[in-house]
Amino acid sequence: LSLQINRRQFKLSAQNFYWREYGAYTGEVALSQIRGFVDYAIVGHSERRYVFNESEEDISQKVAAAIRSNITPILCIGETALDRKEGETAAAIYSQLTSGLHEVSKEDISKVIIAYEPVWAIGTGLTATSEQAQEVHAFIRASIAAKYNATVADNTSILYGGSCKGSNAPELFSQPDIDGGLIGGAALKADTFMPIIEAFK
Repeated sequence: LSLQINRRQFKLSAQNFYWREYGAYTGEVALSQIRGFVDYAIVGHSERRYVFNESEEDISQKVAAAIRSNITPILCIGETALDRKEGETAAAIYSQLTSGLHEVSKEDISKVIIAYEPVWAIGTGLTATSEQAQEVHAFIRASIAAKYNATVADNTSILYGGSCKGSNAPELFSQPDIDGGLIGGAALKADTFMPIIEAFK
């Protein structure tokens, strides 16, 4: 597979992997199976959290294991509809962020990408407004600054994921703390993906 991809132009990402390096874990994808093939791996996606019941400890271990394997983890964090309704967005985001980065040193934080994906907006057609998304992205950046420092926070890529499409991408990407998108369904077809790419240029 790696021989068929121009790695200078395209980077591959894994959707999942198991963090333990050795042992019998039938059905899981080991880091040794993807190391050298992928540059990125999604960690903590809402479906892994809420469908497969991955714990904060699992997610923290995955982030650390990816870094050890020279794979950039894309740490996904986001609140549920209930969190937002009850005014718990910041608490949910902070908890997921700090636990996900628990084992990440100041030297290694530059190897992590954060993706804010409000759970209520994934695959639903609902999208956070640009103001809502910016508010959370700014909070994430401030939380990283508090944990590490302002320079680290400024240099951390924070992506938005959650029903991003060509029609809302320009406004989302124009926000000061939104550095790009973690695109799902809209990336499956060229005619829906290209407008998002154009919005980022």
